[in-house]
Amino acid sequence: SSIWFCVFCFWFCRVRRARSWVVGRHGHMWIRARSEAVLGACVLSGDPPAAALVGVETVGNVAGSAINWVLGRAFIGFQGRRWFSVSPAKIAKAKAHYGQYGRWSLLLSWLPVIGDPITVVAGALGERFLPFILIVSLAKAGRYIFLAFATLIWL
Repeated sequence: SSIWFCVFCFWFCRVRRARSWVVGRHGHMWIRARSEAVLGACVLSGDPPAAALVGVETVGNVAGSAINWVLGRAFIGFQGRRWFSVSPAKIAKAKAHYGQYGRWSLLLSWLPVIGDPITVVAGALGERFLPFILIVSLAKAGRYIFLAFATLIWL
């Protein structure tokens, strides 16, 4: 069933933080794609419904961000160790940036290059988990809702 294929692709792309390999129609052609491309293809196919696809994609991506938050919390605990490669000056700089923009900077967590570091910094700097999850969920759901609508409108 195509729903299980899409669920697997989203899980593989987001929770495992890897690129997916999507099988072509004939089963022998492999196409390397990101989960956004898989989302678009599945939305265009109409099976499963776009809302279910957006939900699966959002949950998987937010789960990855939650792991980043936990890693950030654990990461900061190693400060002061000899092998800890982040200097106190860099931590102070990150605190200053995060302090300036605060938790609302998590609205940028959907961005490909800076999104993951923002979620790690939020965990390292002690952002509470509930506001973190709510803001990150809003940002990431907005991204996939936009992508699904854009796919349906423009393609």
